[in-house]
Amino acid sequence: MTQTPGALAGLTIIEIAERVSGEYSAKLLADLGAEVIKVERPGGAPTRAMGPFKGGESALFAYLNTNKKSVVLDLDQPEDRATLDRLLSRAHALIDDHDEAWGESHALSQNAVAAAHPALVHTVVTPFGQGAPAEWQKSRPVNVINAGGWAYHSPSETPPDKPPLKGAGRFLSDYEAGIDAAMCTMASLLRLRRTGEGQFIDVSEVEVQLNRIDCVLDRMLAGDVDPSNERTAYDMGGPGTSFACADGHVFLFMTTRQHWKSLCELMGNPAWAQDFREDWLEFDCTAPNVSQFRKNFEGWIALQQKLPITEAAQKSGVAMVPVNTAADLPRHEQFIHREFFQKAEHPAFGEVAYPGACYRMSATPVQVRTPAPALGADQEETRNAAS
Repeated sequence: MTQTPGALAGLTIIEIAERVSGEYSAKLLADLGAEVIKVERPGGAPTRAMGPFKGGESALFAYLNTNKKSVVLDLDQPEDRATLDRLLSRAHALIDDHDEAWGESHALSQNAVAAAHPALVHTVVTPFGQGAPAEWQKSRPVNVINAGGWAYHSPSETPPDKPPLKGAGRFLSDYEAGIDAAMCTMASLLRLRRTGEGQFIDVSEVEVQLNRIDCVLDRMLAGDVDPSNERTAYDMGGPGTSFACADGHVFLFMTTRQHWKSLCELMGNPAWAQDFREDWLEFDCTAPNVSQFRKNFEGWIALQQKLPITEAAQKSGVAMVPVNTAADLPRHEQFIHREFFQKAEHPAFGEVAYPGACYRMSATPVQVRTPAPALGADQEETRNAAS
């Protein structure tokens, strides 16, 4: 693939982050073309030791650190701390995700960085934001996802006797916060270009989660529903849920008379459907009816293949979709059409299909130019540039 300079080419970002939130934020900037220099502790970033592994290498680290450079600095040592300052003096932004005590002890607090480098965008992503109690500042994703309310309400239709779940993936809260951190950093880089002034960006992962609880929090704030302990705040009503089919699962959503009529036609108008009023979804959607529908529908959908039946359902006006697994995604026709997965060589994994960006830029496409760097791969080059 021909490599085109990215939209952020010419910008230099220093990343001292050691958690997924900060590393993902810097990855987004690196994939957009910025020069991101990853500062790692002796022995390497903690994410290098997080699975899953292949060939002794972390797949998580490989994903989070495409297009970056690596330099090893022991920031507890004055000489290496001085090297970091020299790097910052020629950089445009600094990405961090350590707690405040760590920043203070390494002269990397908001005030210290602003005094030493006033023309620097300084972004820090922490679980509860600056000023949080010390005992909260070393929280993990499981803490954040619960503090933000997501674990209690998702996945939808959690039985009341089951415990809250963390949600999708180990690091959902980190990825969400990383997106917001990258967006704020880019906005501040534009301001830097216009004014020559840097600024401090304080990102709270929990507040990012609260921002995402739109259909729950907004409905309560608008007065549509009363605040409660119900576990169904994300539910849209009706008998829809996930159902097992012959080769996986489908998700069905039904709330209108037309949904019901179309589904009956799709099923060949089975005799059991005659037990329901035509408008039952709108005026007779009781718990017994929902239970009866699901019991009958489960027998029919269990015999269907998920892709053919969901395609037929959508063409007939039924909101039924396949529940894709990770293995399904690289074979998805639309992802193939959009070239979402980018193939690139990794020294340990061989040819890898990397998940790409969710947007396409005509003049400056996002590209995986280099795999995640080996520890200290750019040590000499970076130190020479900082001298």
